[in-house]
Amino acid sequence: MRYFLDTEFDGFGGPLLSLGLAAEHGDNDYYVVIPHDHEPTEWVARHVVPYLKSVPTTLYNQLDREAAAHDIAAYLASDPDPEIIADWPEDIALFCRLLLVGDTEIVDISHLRFRFLRTPGFSTARNSAVPHNALHDARALRDFVLSTEG
Repeated sequence: MRYFLDTEFDGFGGPLLSLGLAAEHGDNDYYVVIPHDHEPTEWVARHVVPYLKSVPTTLYNQLDREAAAHDIAAYLASDPDPEIIADWPEDIALFCRLLLVGDTEIVDISHLRFRFLRTPGFSTARNSAVPHNALHDARALRDFVLSTEG
């Protein structure tokens, strides 16, 4: 199955704040918030932080970084061939970095594929039900991609 990815992070190169995966068929989405003990940048404090909890309560998940990594692995475990699709390279980089749980260790994931899609003229934030919320932005990306496939 394909999973459409979006992340929120605190400035370019900054820490991951949240991650959303919108499942291709829309019946099993994933969302996690990773708390941090530092003050976010001004833009993130205004445009991202207020919307971190703007998901259905059944999907809201707040975990530390390592627990989130194991949780994502468990979420994807039943899929024999998961494909992660993103329209921003840093989203893929942050997803991969999250899977690292030690200097030489990753979570228990046996197979993943990644696809980067350039989407000129499309903005997840402009098409999202809740802009700058990773799950809603991932859903916007999913809806856009599926609508272009005919």
